[in-house]
Amino acid sequence: MGYFQRLLVNMLTFISLSVLLPSMIHVRSFWIALVASFVLSLLNGLVKPVLTVLSLPLTLLTFGLFSLVINGLMLQMTSFFVGQQNFGFASFGAAFLIAIIMTVVNTIVTEHNMDKR
Repeated sequence: MGYFQRLLVNMLTFISLSVLLPSMIHVRSFWIALVASFVLSLLNGLVKPVLTVLSLPLTLLTFGLFSLVINGLMLQMTSFFVGQQNFGFASFGAAFLIAIIMTVVNTIVTEHNMDKR
């Protein structure tokens, strides 16, 4: 899956989850969802590798489940940079749950893309 396809999937996931779970995630507009997807991609490319290396012992100890906490942190950081009045979560628990859902959605879309080849 290409970069722009992943941006689109993340944007649509943000919009869908803000409609399905309005008490957990707030997305002000379609454009804010696009900006949030872009910021998330930048954070995943620049910050996430550093956090992953630093938390490697804890990730190994939890059999990889700590990576979901890192994904939640990436979403919280995205909210901070985009602006919490435009894009935000009710709590870290909400960001953690959204991270799990986004991981599942991205896995399904990626696997579906792999089947087409």
